[in-house]
Amino acid sequence: MNPKVSVINKGIEVEPLLAFRDAVKLDPSKADRNLTLIAEWVGGDQSRIRFRDVETYLGGKGYLNPMQMFLACLAACDVDMLTMHASFLGLKVESLSIEVSGHYNVQSYLGLEGAPGPGYDHVAYTVRLKAPDATSEQIKHLISLCERSSPIGDSFSRAIPMKLEFVTK
Repeated sequence: MNPKVSVINKGIEVEPLLAFRDAVKLDPSKADRNLTLIAEWVGGDQSRIRFRDVETYLGGKGYLNPMQMFLACLAACDVDMLTMHASFLGLKVESLSIEVSGHYNVQSYLGLEGAPGPGYDHVAYTVRLKAPDATSEQIKHLISLCERSSPIGDSFSRAIPMKLEFVTK
């Protein structure tokens, strides 16, 4: 490990992250991301997801289904964001977990007419953070990050324009 890089919380290297944040302040375009993933049907209700050289599965025995993964993405995004910002503040995180729950109805997914939309109609989550040295101001700051800075939380909370292209062979 580089001796100039401090690690406060399980592998979060603070200085490179702060340097990147400073670079983004000077050139906001450095923060832009355009991602493309591919999902291929494997069989049954399972899909193989590929992004660059990373591969994972959704659905099928032993894997989260897409709706479960949707909630997991919110929790994992906020875990990442909170531990990074706690590290920026010099706070040692002893433990952090996020419990997420949500409700959706599958009638429309099954093709039934007059059904409610198939997506989540509400989501709730609880953050459990153990950072004994955190002040109340630091905790308020971390809470505000969950409310306004989580990319997945933001995506959940607003309509995102979608464009469907359907190709048959």
